[in-house]
Formats: sequence, C-alpha cells, structure tokens
Amino acid sequence: MPPFVNVAAYVPPGVGMLAVGVVTEVFAPHGAGLPVFDFALCTDRPGPVPTDVGVPVTIEHGLDRLASADLLIALPWTEFRTPPAPAVLDALKAGHERGALVAAHCVGAFALAAAGLLDDRRAATHWRFAELLAGRHPEVTVEPDALYVDEGPIITGAGAAAGFDMCLHLLRREYGAAVANAVARDMVLPSHREGGQAQFLTAPVPEDSRDERLAEVLAWARENLHEPLPVAELARRALMSKRSFARRFTAATGTTPHAWLRSLRLSSAEELLETTDLPVEEIARRVGYGSAAVLREQFTRRRGVPPRSYRRAFTNTP
Repeated sequence: MPPFVNVAAYVPPGVGMLAVGVVTEVFAPHGAGLPVFDFALCTDRPGPVPTDVGVPVTIEHGLDRLASADLLIALPWTEFRTPPAPAVLDALKAGHERGALVAAHCVGAFALAAAGLLDDRRAATHWRFAELLAGRHPEVTVEPDALYVDEGPIITGAGAAAGFDMCLHLLRREYGAAVANAVARDMVLPSHREGGQAQFLTAPVPEDSRDERLAEVLAWARENLHEPLPVAELARRALMSKRSFARRFTAATGTTPHAWLRSLRLSSAEELLETTDLPVEEIARRVGYGSAAVLREQFTRRRGVPPRSYRRAFTNTP
C-alpha cells in the first residue's frame, strides 16, 4: 500500500483540544520537499463542536469525509466511557475493511475497541485508563506503559503529547526517517521515541546538576555515534558510577542506555540510507556498528527488511 495522503480525524463532542492541535500540526504543510496531506477534521454533524476546555471548534466535514481517507484518526473525548454513535463505529470499521490505516491516541482507543478493531490486538492508551480499557474489552491486550503500539493497519498511542510520537512514528513508517525528522524539527520536537518507552517518567525535567551532566552526555553521544560508547564511558563522562548512571538514565528517559543507543543508531542509519548513496558498510561505521552484518541484523529486526530493501523503498518517496 502506498503512503497515506488523505487524512481525516474524527472530532467527537468534548474532544481534547490538545489532540486537535496535535493532528492539525503534524499533517499541516511543513515546507518544500515534504509531503502535502489532504487533511480534514470531521464530526457527526458539521458546525461548532464543544471541546474539553470549553472553547468550541468549527468543523466543516461530516462522517462522509472518513470514507475517502487513507488514514483515519479517532481523537480522544471527555465522554469516552460512552461508545460513539453506531454511524461512527461503522465508518471506522469500513475504513479498516477497505484497507485504510486506522489510528487513535489517548482515550480515542476506546472508540476503536468499541468498533471491534482492537480485538486480539495489542493497544496503548493513557496509562490512567489502561485498566478500564482492559476491563471493558478483555479481548484487547492493553500495553499500559507503551507510548504507542503498532499493529500494522491499527495504531494506538498513549495520552496527551504521546499523540505526537504516534503520528511521527506513522510518518517514519510510511515515508521514512528523513521526512519524520524534518517534520519533527519543524515542530521543535524529538525526532523519535520508541513505542515501548515508558509513558511516565519519575524525573521528566532536570532536578539537579546530575541531570544537567546527563543531558550533556546524551548530546555528546549523539555527536559521536561512530564510537563504541560503552555505558561505562557514558557514566564516566557524567561523573557517576555505572550503576547510578543506568538508574538515573532510566528515570530521566524511560528507557535503558543500551536501548536508547540502539534506537539512535538505527534511526541515524535509516536517514543515511534515505538521503545518501553511502555503502551499507560505511553507514554501519558511521552509526557505530562494527560491521555491515551487525547493522543488517539489528536493522532487519527493527524494520522487518534489510537495509538495502529499505533504501529501495524510501529513496523515491516524496
């Protein structure tokens, strides 16, 4: 299936204003050389729709707009404990049946579950409501800590700002790392967070000098990916013991140093494959793998295809 172009987001009454902003910003024009999406918001009845902050938004399109979309996104809403109208559920199911991508983030996942689209699948939602989703829909495997879960044609994300992560993941998956990174830069966001990264961080912002040192070490690691970068060296630069560094790193980022480095190396490899004609061997060296064979193994495990196949798929992507 070619990358999606026609994107429609369903806006229920009581929609989260942040969620509207997330999808509107991600799928807005971002400059020359980047995809231009046919994006629209739609709702049950066009006109003013109340939001969770009390300020209505005017929606021009009805549910018929979902019928032409390549990507359907169910946005979260305040009354998510009550399933959407049957016409909404039918539109979501029809989109899935004709091969469109269907996504939801935060409690928008409840709409997909009510439509039966999450049956026998893994799903993410806001950590606060993960237990409720699992209790109401035992046929769904809820991942309470995941930022987003990719189940192929169905993608679900966690709450609030994790909507950005889910949408950027979709761009990365369908259009490649270069496009996703460019859109993230335009929005001044991190280019990529792994879906399995924890939703809740015990130290989300710097609290003392150790956090400042940690930030400096992470910046240094990004600039020196071609080096081995053992955890012991990172800990030394942070002026911490290896054990303290690992504990502090996980508290601040939601993932381990090894997982963070692996994700960073593979993301950089993706962008080099898309934007350069460097041999795979040279790319492996630049991102810190000892050989092309190691890169191929790690890349295939992450992407499902070897580096050369990935390059062929994304070299000509708009």
